[in-house]
Amino acid sequence: MADQEQENDKKFPVSKTKSIKGSRHLAREKVLQVIAATVEGEVSLDDVFPHVFYRQFTFEPEGLADDSGRILRPDEVFELEADVPIEWSKDDVEYAVRVVEAVRNNRDRTRELIDKHSKNWDVERIALLDRVLIQLAIGELVACMDIPVKVTINEVIELAKRYSTDKSGIFINGMLDAITADLKNEGLVRKTGRGLIE
Repeated sequence: MADQEQENDKKFPVSKTKSIKGSRHLAREKVLQVIAATVEGEVSLDDVFPHVFYRQFTFEPEGLADDSGRILRPDEVFELEADVPIEWSKDDVEYAVRVVEAVRNNRDRTRELIDKHSKNWDVERIALLDRVLIQLAIGELVACMDIPVKVTINEVIELAKRYSTDKSGIFINGMLDAITADLKNEGLVRKTGRGLIE
């Protein structure tokens, strides 16, 4: 295992001099990446999660670039081409695992909810990323009792503004309002703690 990590470091370097501190917002963004990478079902969540969160690569790339002609020192090249590692807190990783598992465990129900509440929309025209963002929201709504519903919806809308279409925020907001009502009626959204009970 250690040999594989060293080999991966050579091919996919992770910066040795810089890192950034993880946050709930960044963890949510990474969960979005995990879900998006696995939406077609060709790659498993279990394979993608360590890649996205810890930069652990489990594949062999074909042909590495020739180093000839470079004018930078190897350590400079390493830093320029490196992914910046993220220092995650235990809470943020636990959050991400809970949401990813909830997405996996609720795929069929999520699909039903999206289909049910998108009847007035041309399903073929709904951006794939919007469907992924709704999956993320549903996963967080059912798995994270400590996060207010409004926070989940607002955060997902912000991600939609950043990564999807101009109209995605309005669409997702409407969908999540209706889906949240269904999930509450089914007893799947249970918020506990001060300020979380509506």
